[in-house]
Amino acid sequence: MRKQLFLLTLILIPLLSKGQEATSVFNFLKIPMSAHVAALGGDNVSLKQDDPTLVFCNPAQAAAVNDNSLNLDYQTYVADTKILGAAFVKVFSVRHTVAVTGQVFNYGSMDETDEDGNVLGSFSAKDMAFSALYSYTLGNHWVGGATGRFITSKYADYSSTAVSVDLGLHYDNEEKGFSFGMALKNIGAQLSSFHEDHKEHLPFDMQVGFSHKMAHAPFRFSLTLKDLTRWSNNYYFNPKGKSSFGRKLTNHIVLGVDFLPIDKIYVAAGYNFRRANELKAAGSSHGAGLSFGAGLQTNKIKAGIAYAKYHVDASSLLFNVSYSF
Repeated sequence: MRKQLFLLTLILIPLLSKGQEATSVFNFLKIPMSAHVAALGGDNVSLKQDDPTLVFCNPAQAAAVNDNSLNLDYQTYVADTKILGAAFVKVFSVRHTVAVTGQVFNYGSMDETDEDGNVLGSFSAKDMAFSALYSYTLGNHWVGGATGRFITSKYADYSSTAVSVDLGLHYDNEEKGFSFGMALKNIGAQLSSFHEDHKEHLPFDMQVGFSHKMAHAPFRFSLTLKDLTRWSNNYYFNPKGKSSFGRKLTNHIVLGVDFLPIDKIYVAAGYNFRRANELKAAGSSHGAGLSFGAGLQTNKIKAGIAYAKYHVDASSLLFNVSYSF
């Protein structure tokens, strides 16, 4: 009995389309769970804001979140795929903050067939991750944080589990409107693999970012450098078939800008160079790499929406709602 292996392969390969690291698994962890970050290009470790969704990006960012903040996420994706997320942040003191998060990627039901294509039934596929994090305020400007995560995936009869750790650092100078962040993501290993005789790698990612709010204009700019441990020539799509330092560098860059007409509202846009190149390689050119969004942020309620395209066949909408009790 054979199942539709190409469907399973599509799930196992990186969800951010072609060109990602083919040997890694659990690549659903790369999909942003924050509407604000999704709107800013999909990666951001430097933004300081009272927003519990930012703990998915950098555990040190939990220190800026209000006590007893609950966040719920919903995201549309390809076909019947639905993405759900949640986060709860608890402040224990001026220096100590903890949070718990959950992510569920449900890919829906797929046909089970034999080698001749006869439908024998159906099977489901799902990815999940559950995390606990801790952040510690080091001083007036610096915060450190760490996340411990349990990951599980099940695709029909194939399953795998893993544990991982994220480490984060954040610097903020409110007077100058400048903030800096650094995160080491998905440091870990599989506990059980999809194939007993072969262990896969987790999608490790080293990110560094900067955000700056202009003093006399309602704009904040963000620059994030991602995947800083991989610079192989074979890792990049080059439409002209020529390797270049410039193309290598831009594939690590994510740019974002916030328009802040008043303190409680943001309108954001971003551009992810690697995603643009990957989608163009897969045959998509309209809006490749671009993302947009907007949000409302009050002391008690936060809400955000973002549009982005992670796959050549579909666009994604991400909704966040948060409430501080």
